[in-house]
Order: sequence, then structure tokens, then C-alpha cells
Amino acid sequence: MLGGRKNRLSDYKARRDFRRSPEPSGGRKQGTGSRFVIQQHAASSMHWDFRLEIEGVLVSWAVPKGPSTDPREKRLAVRTEDHPIDYWEFEGIIPEGEYGAGAVIVWDTGRYRNLRAGDGDDACPMADSLDQGQIEVFLEGEKLTGGYALVHARVGGDEKNWLLVKMDDEQADARRRPTSTEPESVLSGRTVEEVADDKQAD
Repeated sequence: MLGGRKNRLSDYKARRDFRRSPEPSGGRKQGTGSRFVIQQHAASSMHWDFRLEIEGVLVSWAVPKGPSTDPREKRLAVRTEDHPIDYWEFEGIIPEGEYGAGAVIVWDTGRYRNLRAGDGDDACPMADSLDQGQIEVFLEGEKLTGGYALVHARVGGDEKNWLLVKMDDEQADARRRPTSTEPESVLSGRTVEEVADDKQAD
């Protein structure tokens, strides 16, 4: 697990200069245990950051093509460092020269339910599912609903590489292209391009 369980945010904090970056430094908000957020991030390459609240942090993956609603599509999801809980509402611009420089919006957010069965009638704890490389959740977002699986597939032999797949349920829709047809932030209503333009206008 990136960062280890004893100090889950050590990698996150080591990569950032909070005197320059408006990103949250962590520790100001407590989690509820079941939040997810997907942030569109116009860094050196555009991607969507998929984050699940697990054990007091946002466990994170960078998804280059963004989430799909088509169960036939397997999207690469690259595990990144854990983020603090208060990152779920972060929108703005990470300055040039800082790690992950570029505009960020909250593309979707909401709650999730753990779908993966454990012993008896209990669900498998999310932290155990993460360690085992098999996560199954039902998203209850403003743009995305339904089951999604994250599988530690080690694509190309890289330990950081997972796959994000839409489960074949009632919410699956091969015709939808939400990342292109619904580009606005669910918090501010702005697109990531509009956030970036705000910096250029300064």
C-alpha cells in the first residue's frame, strides 16, 4: 500500500509545497467512511482521478480515459498516493512547478456502497479488498450510478496498474459518454478549461 498504513499521507505531503499549492494539507476534516470523488485534472496529460474513502483517506487512482458506463470497456487506473479527506471538494489550479500542476474540478461525487462479499453475511472490509486487489462498489453520484470494480491487474507488469470496469447492471449504458457530454463540475458548474482560463486571465 502506498505510504503504508501508519502514515497514509506521507507521500502526499512529501510531494507538495503547501506554501505555493492551494491543495489541502489534510487533517481538518473527518471522514464518514463512504465518500467517493472523481476529479478531472488537466495536468501534463488530461485524466480523471478516482478516489474512494477508505480508513480515513481518499485512496486514489488516475484514470487516463476517465470512467466508462460501458461494461465492455476496461479503463486503465494507475494507483497514486493517498489523499486527505478534504481533497474531495478541492477545485482550482495547482501552480506550475508543483507536482500535478494544472486545473482541477470535481467532476462527480457522492457516496458508495461496498458490494464485495466477505465472511458470512458481512461485506469484505474495504481495506482488505484494497490489499487483495479486488474492489467492488456501488456508486451513488450525480453523474455515475451503479456498480464498478477495480481490479489490480498489473497491466504491463507495473504494480501501480489497475483496471476500472463498469459492472453489467441496470445502470450500465454503452451509449453514454459522460466524460465528454457532461464536462461541468458538480460543485461549481465550470469546466476544467474554464478553471484554467481563470488563471490565464490573472
